[in-house]
Amino acid sequence: MSSAPVTIRPVQTKKDKKQFVDFAWEVYKDDPHWVPPLKDEVHGLITPGKNPWFEHARAQLWLAERGGKVVGRISGQVDDLVQEHMGAGIGNWGMFEALDGEAAAALIATAEDWLRAQGMKTAIGPISLSIWDEPGLEIEGFGEDPTAMMGHHRPEYRAWIEAAGYGKAKDLLTYEVDIANWDDPKINRLIAAGEKNPHIRIRMADKSKFAQEARTILGILNEAWSDNWGYVPLTEAEIAYAGKKLKPIIYNELVRVAEIDGEPVAFMLTIPDINELTKDLNGELFPFNFIKLLWRLRNPKVKRARVPLMGVARKLHHSRLASMLAFMMIEYTRRDCVGKFGIGTGEFGWILEDNKGMLSIAELPRARVNHRYRIYEKPLSR
Repeated sequence: MSSAPVTIRPVQTKKDKKQFVDFAWEVYKDDPHWVPPLKDEVHGLITPGKNPWFEHARAQLWLAERGGKVVGRISGQVDDLVQEHMGAGIGNWGMFEALDGEAAAALIATAEDWLRAQGMKTAIGPISLSIWDEPGLEIEGFGEDPTAMMGHHRPEYRAWIEAAGYGKAKDLLTYEVDIANWDDPKINRLIAAGEKNPHIRIRMADKSKFAQEARTILGILNEAWSDNWGYVPLTEAEIAYAGKKLKPIIYNELVRVAEIDGEPVAFMLTIPDINELTKDLNGELFPFNFIKLLWRLRNPKVKRARVPLMGVARKLHHSRLASMLAFMMIEYTRRDCVGKFGIGTGEFGWILEDNKGMLSIAELPRARVNHRYRIYEKPLSR
């Protein structure tokens, strides 16, 4: 390592922003399990005017350099909705990558100073940029590729963050299950009982009514998750933005809505593991990779599917009916994953480590925790 000092500077120009995004390729160039993100998407995430998150939040990005070479990056964020729903004085940092502990310490200290100047009393991170994007630091599961929309990090980061005085706020878990060879008599009886109930209907989503379906699903989500730690509601603009990003990887058979007497009360969104389709694109869609990706998305051949979002109306929480609807949606989706898409492995998550209701559903027969992500916190004393 060079003996030159680390300097931190804010991202200000278009060139800076490109360096900020491209730095991840330097960090993970020798990591076989890193999946390069699509650069256009990362630029969109951090650009006001493109990402509607900036309508209720502000962020600052920094680069760490040593001897003129970029050796780290970080963001600091203050979100008005976090203040409202998690607590006043809570700021976040994220988008964290570094090549060494010295750069890591300088970056974290810089983000903390900025948060203090914004009047924040507590730092929670890494969250990049919101809880709905990529929350948490991977601390278990480095030996396999992450599934779509989940992070992958260097094992050293945990020690560097903890050395800066951070302790665990929450762990987020993902569960892997063999869906091709999955069967459980107890769950089968619960599903059979649900199928005899004339009030229950489990239907596929209708992609031809995408905007309407997205509003239904995210309406249930906002209500169902409102008591969860870290919950921040999605705004109308964010719902539209998320819908636009998700639409190319939405398949009717993989999205289920549960209705009781015609009222939507639960949903489960499953997506093919898009990482398997984009890994070889190296983050670039143009000039020709977007055609390749569109072709792959017509009939995705992937080994894994992920359930990133599932929600049951709050009035049904902790009821037998909630479990019944959940397992009916899981089973119907499982059949189509295996039968129509040839998918053999499912992943549920992320799930908060203390969300007993969702954990009881995710802990399916032979399911195992395959990734653990940690969100850290630290009081910001003056």
